[in-house]
Amino acid sequence: MNYLLLFDGLLWLLAASVLLVVLQRSLHREIQAFFLILTRRTGLTEVIFALIFFPGVFLHELSHFLTAKILGVQTGKFSLIPQAQPNGKLRLGYVETVSGGFIRDALIGAAPLVTGSLFVAYVAIYRYHLLPLWDFIRLGAWNGFWMNLAALPKLPDFWLWFYLTFTISSTMMPSTSDRHAWLPMGLLAAALLGIAILAGAGPWMLENLASPFNSFLRVLALIFGLSGVVQAVLILPFLLLHRLLTRLTGVDIG
Repeated sequence: MNYLLLFDGLLWLLAASVLLVVLQRSLHREIQAFFLILTRRTGLTEVIFALIFFPGVFLHELSHFLTAKILGVQTGKFSLIPQAQPNGKLRLGYVETVSGGFIRDALIGAAPLVTGSLFVAYVAIYRYHLLPLWDFIRLGAWNGFWMNLAALPKLPDFWLWFYLTFTISSTMMPSTSDRHAWLPMGLLAAALLGIAILAGAGPWMLENLASPFNSFLRVLALIFGLSGVVQAVLILPFLLLHRLLTRLTGVDIG
């Protein structure tokens, strides 16, 4: 049995995740640098940045809030006001929750990733109709692929859905505080998997669960990949604007 092919979805997911995070951070830096050079005011730059990403931040924090309510975890303050942190980072929003145990905390922390991924999948399938593009790639029909890709901007409300996909995919990744319960959750899952294998369920899981799970990971990797493409499309324009503004003003932000 070729285990590499059986679990290639995990490799694709890891690669897509790293790419998305790198592109996302690079794009955020370019946007902040551009507006900071343009306005010369840190506070105004933070407000503009928060307004650009407001739809994504709203969905991110709402996902935490609703998941906490569904799981019966008490919530506190809910804020969408940007706040500069002592470490120099900008916190765009937050939801206060009490600890409900590491399982519920892990689910609450992962909620924005789930809702964000579902939104990206919805836009890709039902608004942009991208599924045929995969068939063109699989069949090597590149003429059809490029023709359909070039026709995308002509779709109704293309730029609205592009903007929403950009902001939501840019803010769906869990923060450090969102991931605080993931380690114990992962250790528990690994322990349960080990017990199942020791009990003799390994062959049955490989035959019945490995393929569907790998397909799920492939789909998630594709969603992350699409999100990364959206980030990549916007990096170049903001990079050029940043460089142009630096050339005109003689001011640069590292």
